[in-house]
Amino acid sequence: MTTIARFAPSPTGRLHVGNIRTALHNWMLARQSGGQFVLRIDDTDAERSKEEYVEAIRTDLAWLGLSPDSEARQSLRLDSYEAAFAQLKESGRVYPAYETAQELELKRKIQLGRGLPPTYDRAALSLSEDERAAKEAEGIAPHWRFKLDHDAPITWEDGVRGAQKFEPAQLSDPVIRRADGSWLYMLPSTVDDISMGITDVLRGEDHVSNTAVQIQMFEAMGAVAPRFAHEALLIGKEGKLSKRLGSLGCDAFRERGIEPEAVIALLSRLGTSLPVEPIAERATLLESFDLSTFGRAPAKFDDAELDRVNTALVHALDFADVADRLPEGIDEAGWHAVRPNISTVGEVAEWWRLVTGPIDACEFTDEDRAYLADALAALTWGDDPWGALTSALKEQTGRKGKQLFLPLRQALTGMNHGPDMGELLPLIGEEEARARLSKAAG
Repeated sequence: MTTIARFAPSPTGRLHVGNIRTALHNWMLARQSGGQFVLRIDDTDAERSKEEYVEAIRTDLAWLGLSPDSEARQSLRLDSYEAAFAQLKESGRVYPAYETAQELELKRKIQLGRGLPPTYDRAALSLSEDERAAKEAEGIAPHWRFKLDHDAPITWEDGVRGAQKFEPAQLSDPVIRRADGSWLYMLPSTVDDISMGITDVLRGEDHVSNTAVQIQMFEAMGAVAPRFAHEALLIGKEGKLSKRLGSLGCDAFRERGIEPEAVIALLSRLGTSLPVEPIAERATLLESFDLSTFGRAPAKFDDAELDRVNTALVHALDFADVADRLPEGIDEAGWHAVRPNISTVGEVAEWWRLVTGPIDACEFTDEDRAYLADALAALTWGDDPWGALTSALKEQTGRKGKQLFLPLRQALTGMNHGPDMGELLPLIGEEEARARLSKAAG
């Protein structure tokens, strides 16, 4: 059976790092077996759904290289939900309820006060036809609940959590349709999974109880439920759920100069027993992707770890990979020279300034100025001008180590550290190098 996995965001905001991880793992689940990855836009909430967020979701997935094989929108499938609702209503699996939000909250408080689970008491089921008619005559429109079958436990083998068992009597009959006729998550998601042939649903562990309910919905509509897996949620490095993770997304990564491959390398293994490594080859990541490696403990997202992975990947990038993102005039030799000193490609411009100038002026002692005058006189230009210059000065002045190299670097770059001078000096060029030495020597 071909694996068909889906990512189903609601376009009510930008994707955050938790959403991105879910999208990635579903993409990997599908790609690993040559299956299909479906993007489903869950936009039944017309008031909160925005077209700008739909476009942003597409843009972010494209930036990450998580291209879907197909896309669907729930707002274009309302007829399917009406048909399923009618089927469930005919079979007695949905029923109208008339309690207000305030009445339901009061019931929950009473149950909690008695030490009972705050599940819906099914009071609406005991209403007679006359009582229902009287409420609607008063202008009270019903919301609709799915009636759970209490006869047998709900069980499934979860791809991450193992054997799962829920007693349906301990769950509330979920509201599937609001009084205004709009849909909540449960029924449309189940209908779409059936019609789209979804074989695997991989999502956060906050959906576990939803899965128990939806398994009965699949059965009520005569369908076989897909395989389910629920991964642990992300938390911050401090060990707590972080509001920041709810706003950290691709925009923030792009602004920091993070490579999409770094995001993929980190999130593909975050929360698994496999080490997070700077792996750019997706085939390698796909080969090792295995739900059995996913742990039950919350997965800790750490910015420092992302930066470490990003730096390592940047250091492995070839000139051809970044040529269109580099400052004008920089060639392969320039990239090779500055690459070890950067953590993002965006930092190249600052280091390239050491070649193009102007550079910052440094303060030198009289002794060092005399030394730089000697350097100016000793400078020759060949295949290795830096090696020739430092060898000559070492022999001529007896200087070595920091005393030998630092004044030269400061005079030629205006900095105490930076790219390898053996690579940098030829890029600066003889004329400019002499001008900088002369100015520093005074």
